[in-house]
Amino acid sequence: MNAAFFLRGLALGFSIAAPVGPIGVLCIRRSLRDGARSGFACGLGAATADALYGGIAGFGLTSISGLLVSWQSWLGLLGGSFMCILGVRSFSAAPAEKAASGDGPGLVSSYASTFLITLSNPATILSFVGVFAAFGLAGTAGYGDATWLVLGVFLGSAAWWLILSAGVSVLRSQVTVGVMKAINVLSGSILIAFGVYAILRSLSFMEGLAKVSG
Repeated sequence: MNAAFFLRGLALGFSIAAPVGPIGVLCIRRSLRDGARSGFACGLGAATADALYGGIAGFGLTSISGLLVSWQSWLGLLGGSFMCILGVRSFSAAPAEKAASGDGPGLVSSYASTFLITLSNPATILSFVGVFAAFGLAGTAGYGDATWLVLGVFLGSAAWWLILSAGVSVLRSQVTVGVMKAINVLSGSILIAFGVYAILRSLSFMEGLAKVSG
């Protein structure tokens, strides 16, 4: 085991996951509504996608990364539409009176939804390539070192989601039904805003490509 690569991966995974975006909104809402396990499953979906894209960058799979980046407009449209759907559902959802058990398809749904949203932004690969270069890792890691690096990215990202979901869940007992309803409206509005932005950005990118090719 190359501890240096693993520790750098941990730091990268944690720092990339920490900024609050649509995934953070989903994790917070599901932790409040369904408990820590559902929120953590939500975060694990994002951590898995981060590790996948980190692996593509870390192993130097440039042909795959180039292909995915070339599809980013269509994937952005898909991911944006999905976020809008989740936002509408959150906006219109009745506040839960008590936390769900967190078992069964709810966990699978939480995991899959955030995995797909994170996966719909293949430009994340470019972020990993840039960060790896900044850490002096670009082109220097063999397959063994790259494996430890990607594992570190996954565990670092997962650690952030565990902290966030557990922390939010602890506060759940202090959240009233009225506050939960307001959180549903706020989180739904934020998700719709993120989704519309992703769709408009993808359409703008596609329009730019059309003008260049024309």
